[in-house]
Amino acid sequence: MDDNLTSLKVSRRLVMVGVGLNSVLLHVCPAHGTHSVIGYTGVTGPDKWGTLSPSYSMCFNGKRQSPIEIVKKNTVFDQNLGPLIVGYNDASATLINNGFNVELRYENDVGDAIIAGKNYTLKQMHWHSPSEHTIDGVRYAAELHLVHQSVDGNIAVVAILYKYGAPDPLLSQIVDKFDQLTNEGAHIPIKRVGTKAILQSNKKYFRYEGSLTTPPCSEIVIWNILEEVREISKEQVAALKTPLDESCKNNSRPTQPLNGRPVEVSAAS
Repeated sequence: MDDNLTSLKVSRRLVMVGVGLNSVLLHVCPAHGTHSVIGYTGVTGPDKWGTLSPSYSMCFNGKRQSPIEIVKKNTVFDQNLGPLIVGYNDASATLINNGFNVELRYENDVGDAIIAGKNYTLKQMHWHSPSEHTIDGVRYAAELHLVHQSVDGNIAVVAILYKYGAPDPLLSQIVDKFDQLTNEGAHIPIKRVGTKAILQSNKKYFRYEGSLTTPPCSEIVIWNILEEVREISKEQVAALKTPLDESCKNNSRPTQPLNGRPVEVSAAS
């Protein structure tokens, strides 16, 4: 399918429905004595999200939910699915303990990505451990979500999967600040984050239309999952989990049914 046609189709379908990027992503887990909103176990776990608020009904009723299991033999090769075109800059950012994850938020323009023929600006990145998406049944040690937003409010996420191994260079720049994230809601300014090189070698990726992986589970996301699995150390994964409440330390939503959605795969760049 031509990328321009894909862009037009997705633009019509992926509407924000009046919900801003921050409001749909920044939900609070029951950490450090605050009111419980969502969690990953028990009465606020993923199988209960749809009952926690009327605005979370899509978590139960949605038909294009994320994450998914990617089965390589079932993916559809599209020679017109071009490489991810990115132009990130090194920039200052704020490290945030959201309660349910650790986020790196950019206050200024850090650069853009062209995805499905549309320009998306990088807004923030955050981590899940273990990974949310799986490939051929394998769930990896961690998953990084690079969250982008277009001027008309649509969201595109580039996901990077990690296996245990050498330390991740990106996390190595900021992990020494994690001991300041003890309290939920903590904001730690970072003068400079080397963002420029994150996606210089993006190679092959999988694309499908899906949802936010946290409530309200809005079906507004173009997902792009890199096939190349990178490395992260066990110490770095432990650092990502330490600031979070016990119910959110394994902050991975179970995979969701495809319901007939195609999963496209690009050529190796």
